[in-house]
Amino acid sequence: MAKKSGDKYRAILDAAVRVFAAYGYHNAQVSRIAREAGVADGTIYLYFKNKKDVLISLFKTRMGEFIQRVEEELAGCTSASEQLSRLVHLHLSHLEADRHLATVFQIQLRQSDPAIRQGIREPLRAYSRLIERVIARGVEGGEFREDLDPRLARKMVFGTVDEVATCWVMSQREYSLAALAPRISELLLRAFAR
Repeated sequence: MAKKSGDKYRAILDAAVRVFAAYGYHNAQVSRIAREAGVADGTIYLYFKNKKDVLISLFKTRMGEFIQRVEEELAGCTSASEQLSRLVHLHLSHLEADRHLATVFQIQLRQSDPAIRQGIREPLRAYSRLIERVIARGVEGGEFREDLDPRLARKMVFGTVDEVATCWVMSQREYSLAALAPRISELLLRAFAR
């Protein structure tokens, strides 16, 4: 199997985003992904075992890049409140910037297939830990209420942005997802405040 990097690998992942978004995971064909990527069908199998591996690799790669970007941006924030607001904004603006990717993340990854759930578990855990660190910083620094459970608060944060993003993907209306970030942050920060 070829190294999971390089221009062809990236082209295949980019094509897979578009194909999974347009046809759904179950109706997407590896040959269609190959055509969309401008590669031969067999080239896919130099990088991926099967279609499931393409979806899992897509999530791991894109989520890993997103987490790295968030960590870099949060490092420049001076408070946990600022970090939380920035995280909410980054989450929503990232999805708004690529509706195909948002469709895959919000709809296609909600699979009942245990192998897919297992494959995407670690990047989701990494994101959860990042959110919990922000909340724990707020509790320890006295910005957030001292009885705030970081795990429960993390579920509130993720659940809120996840539901808002899913509604945006499913909506027939055109509106800015990122524009909702300030109001969401305000509600969360009010709930967490001392």
